[in-house]
Amino acid sequence: MAQTKLFSTVVIFLLIPFVAISAVFLTFQYFNISLFDNYTKTFFNQYAPRQEDEPTNISHIVFGISASVNTWPWRHHYIDLWWQPNVTRGFLWLDYEPHQNNDDTWPETSPPYKVSGDTSSFKYTGGPLRYQIRMSRVVKESFELGLENVRWFVMGDDDTVFFPENLVSVLSKYDHNEMYYIGGNSESVEQNEGNFFKMAYGGAGVAISYPLAMVLAKGFDECIERYAHLFGCDGRIMSCASEIGIHLTHELGFHQVDLRGNPYGFLAAHPISPLVTLHHLELVDPLFPTLNQADSIEKLFASYKMDPGRILQKSFCYDLRRNWSLSVSWGYSVELYPSLVNVGEMETPFRTMKTFTMRDGPFMFNTRPLSNDLCEKPLIYYVDQVDRISEGNTRSRYKRYDAVSGEVCASEQYAPALNISYVDILTYHFHIWAKAPRRQCCDVMDDGDVDGMKSVVQVKIRECHLFESVTPQ
Repeated sequence: MAQTKLFSTVVIFLLIPFVAISAVFLTFQYFNISLFDNYTKTFFNQYAPRQEDEPTNISHIVFGISASVNTWPWRHHYIDLWWQPNVTRGFLWLDYEPHQNNDDTWPETSPPYKVSGDTSSFKYTGGPLRYQIRMSRVVKESFELGLENVRWFVMGDDDTVFFPENLVSVLSKYDHNEMYYIGGNSESVEQNEGNFFKMAYGGAGVAISYPLAMVLAKGFDECIERYAHLFGCDGRIMSCASEIGIHLTHELGFHQVDLRGNPYGFLAAHPISPLVTLHHLELVDPLFPTLNQADSIEKLFASYKMDPGRILQKSFCYDLRRNWSLSVSWGYSVELYPSLVNVGEMETPFRTMKTFTMRDGPFMFNTRPLSNDLCEKPLIYYVDQVDRISEGNTRSRYKRYDAVSGEVCASEQYAPALNISYVDILTYHFHIWAKAPRRQCCDVMDDGDVDGMKSVVQVKIRECHLFESVTPQ
């Protein structure tokens, strides 16, 4: 009798896994779900036990760039700046097959392209720009390509300028095995009010982790039908991510640039965060006043290549012998104040720009007015060249910009500063983004010529000491 009970117990114990597996199989069959569809196989492959991941690098990112055959001929130069054949991965998603002559081939220096799927059957009541539906599906279509070794899908427009190494620095902070929806919102309050404050704006770039892309793609077409009233593609992505329970993780380096006019104040006061993207550059004045916009962007990108993590990063220092203040935006500009100005003022952007609808504000950041009185303005120096002087070290030179009118402040206080034609800045390779962000410090390195007869000021940027405070005293 005891042997019979033991045998029965063993049989039941062995049957339990079989019954459980059968129940799972029948459940999938009942709901018409294949155990071996792309999503299920992807799920098990993605979450299978594996060795410790290597650090995220550019090969783990797939770009999905929304574009049009009509705009590509005059926008491709934006992508040509940052796209690296055989290094960056992804596709340009076009509205239809590009017209090419018989002897024409798609340029090897551009991203390969794909034609978006037909969206004519989708409802759209959000305005005249129906192509927003096509653009919203780029994340789904990119995922469904089934590419291997992908951690992040990054969406952008054909006029989005990416700074890829900084993008990698930002995404490396996050666990790509979790669901993340990363980006930035508009700089203009009016745009966020008209859309959403919690939305990643598509032109600024949207980073979606692999697991979130997988779940989004599964029911994305049904989801966007529920949001036919929304205007933009980015609102649809936000809404569908929200249905899953994922909200925006805001990163300060994604820039929609919903601005008009002169963007100087915005660019010269970048937050302590890597510069990841710039968008809408066609709608603002040239970044450098002596160049057109195309050459301006190339010039800024040339600085970026010399020290990617440092581009636009701020440093403040004082020359206490001459009572001068210097505000550095590396790779872009230097402001020289012939007086002692506190950091709180210098780090606040000048209001040189207007909102997206040409108003004076409000913006999503504090601003300060730029006086019309020449004696109340700093002298501004724009980057002239950047050289690598040794491994990891650079010297950048900034040349004073004089107004077209040729007028200058006639104050005696300004006279010594007007002798300064250039500012030279020495740096070492910037690699602090893996740490808690802290602005770097700087020192004026020349001999403090009180009369200001020398035409160059030399500055060295360095890490701040533990208890160091940048204070004009």
